[in-house]
Amino acid sequence: MARPIQPVLRYKIEGMDCAEEVGILRREIGPMVGGDDRLAFDVLNGVMSVAGLAPEDQGRLIEAIGRTGMRARPIVPARVPHESTWWARRGRLALTATSGILTAAAFAVHVLIAGGLTLAIGSEGLGHAEAAPLAARFLYLLAIAAGIYFVLPKALFAVRRVRPDMNLLMVIAVLGAVMIDEWFEAATVSFLFSLSLTLESWSIGRARRAIEKLLDLAPAVVRVVGSDGTIQELPPETVPVDSRLVVRPGERMPLDGEVLAGTSDVNQAPITGESLPVSKGPGSLVFAGSMNGQGVLEIRSTKLSGDTTLARIIRLVSEAQQKKSPSEQWVDRFARHYTPAVMALALLVIVVPVLMWGQPLDRWLYQALVLLVIACPCALVISTPVSVVAAVAAAARHGVLIKGGAHMEIPGRIKAMAFDKTGTLTEGKPAVVQVSALNGHSETELLERAAAMEMHSDHPLAVAILGVFN
Repeated sequence: MARPIQPVLRYKIEGMDCAEEVGILRREIGPMVGGDDRLAFDVLNGVMSVAGLAPEDQGRLIEAIGRTGMRARPIVPARVPHESTWWARRGRLALTATSGILTAAAFAVHVLIAGGLTLAIGSEGLGHAEAAPLAARFLYLLAIAAGIYFVLPKALFAVRRVRPDMNLLMVIAVLGAVMIDEWFEAATVSFLFSLSLTLESWSIGRARRAIEKLLDLAPAVVRVVGSDGTIQELPPETVPVDSRLVVRPGERMPLDGEVLAGTSDVNQAPITGESLPVSKGPGSLVFAGSMNGQGVLEIRSTKLSGDTTLARIIRLVSEAQQKKSPSEQWVDRFARHYTPAVMALALLVIVVPVLMWGQPLDRWLYQALVLLVIACPCALVISTPVSVVAAVAAAARHGVLIKGGAHMEIPGRIKAMAFDKTGTLTEGKPAVVQVSALNGHSETELLERAAAMEMHSDHPLAVAILGVFN
């Protein structure tokens, strides 16, 4: 007996920017839906897919995601919605900028009220300043609140689950600095950590926009020929298989299909990488996103819009973050054990000198906070996935589609490379670079005669000869 098809529900997850959040969701949501194998994540678009979730459990799932510090909303229809609100698009950047500006303003107020830079920071430098004035403390407090706004919910979730992570580590460092009246350090740490997360989100956004540009390869409408011969323009997602389509010269193919009538040269470079046009006639296959040449083609669609070769390419690139590179896997394992170890070491730095040697508490509390800030692995943990995403996005913008970080690191081990077609190392656009006229003819005369013979041809070499006179 065939297994019933499990319905797949998709949710837009606000706050899911890297593999750390994916791991949190797998641990919390996986048991609820019967195993994390029923979950799929698209980090670039901030989307989580859940298979086999009962309708009555959707509210419980959204509440569980909310407890992690992230927010979820169902996607209807299945297409990923664009972030329409200003807060969704610019909220993190606005708070980071606010934190930085308020930190600078608070420090300036501190200096003015203290009567100079030296008096503000103390004779021994930062970390030994006199107590900040009330006005400066207020501005510092606002800067701290703006900096940890997106971090604090995740830190509280880590406390409830007894799973210390980077977010909890940074919040403890900030609160500890406030407790010992080191307001400038607390605000600075909040701003810098918020800045690192904003840069990560920005890199993810760049990758997302690069992938969205691939969607522009397919036209927004399809010319469908009806049974009575009339032509109707329809959205690609509404066109069924075996429909008759008409593609005019210079237009892109809307769907994968088979040519029924007409001949033309088709540029398939966006799909196959082959830069030279390929001649198409009755019986030839064409791909969505490829560019039609000079002829009119009548095509029978062979795939739905969501199943075309172009759609599969877009999905492969979008799912790149699910295939972690060896470096990303190592960093994840390292951070999982390193963060708790650093927190335990910081606790020892506080307890041992105070209890065993009677040292002052405030001094060693400050040293422990310095240890927490310096030893935080956020730069390592954040830089690795961001580098992979940025590389995948940069390659996509140049027409090279790489299916994730696992494949991105392979070229680093390559010793030799072989190329077998034009367009891989060259542009695939021939050009006349030298003319050698013989038997008393001039170069101009030779080019004019060659151009006259090639005037009505669209062959790449003919185009190159004609290009001399353009």
